Amino acid sequence: MDEKRGAILAELPRLRRYARALMRDRDLADDLVQDCIEKALARIDGWQSGENPRRWLFTIMHNLFVDQIRRVKRRGETVSYETATGPALVTEPAQFDSIAAREVLQALQAIAPDRRSALVLVAVEGLTYAEAAIVLGIPAGTVMSRIARGREDLRKELEDASRRRTIKVVER
Repeated sequence: MDEKRGAILAELPRLRRYARALMRDRDLADDLVQDCIEKALARIDGWQSGENPRRWLFTIMHNLFVDQIRRVKRRGETVSYETATGPALVTEPAQFDSIAAREVLQALQAIAPDRRSALVLVAVEGLTYAEAAIVLGIPAGTVMSRIARGREDLRKELEDASRRRTIKVVER
């Protein structure tokens, strides 16, 4: 039992990364990871000892994420008072790499959630198309299609960001 728990805990960094890609908010992502780990530990007997727990955990997390999206659609999104009324405090990064990384993350967040989750599972987490298909509960061909479309959407978003940087306002 302890080796199962250890294997689950070893997947925490990957779960956090995937959750942040899905949720777009660090606190909500941490809550999603906590819910995923809680559910996994409650159903630890459902995971077989010889297998890598990553696919099992990503499946649990994906299902929790889909449930949250459905819940928000039914009830509407909750926004804090500070977010709704106060000005956003944004500081631009000093390093070019930070800017590029932020643009990639923003572009990734701008694409559709189904495409984003498939892209993150395969391109970032290193799952095969077949494993990603199992996690997402869809056929492997659909995963490949979502990844292809997601990459194209990502390219378009990054090109738009590049164009916005090069446009200069000239005053007369």
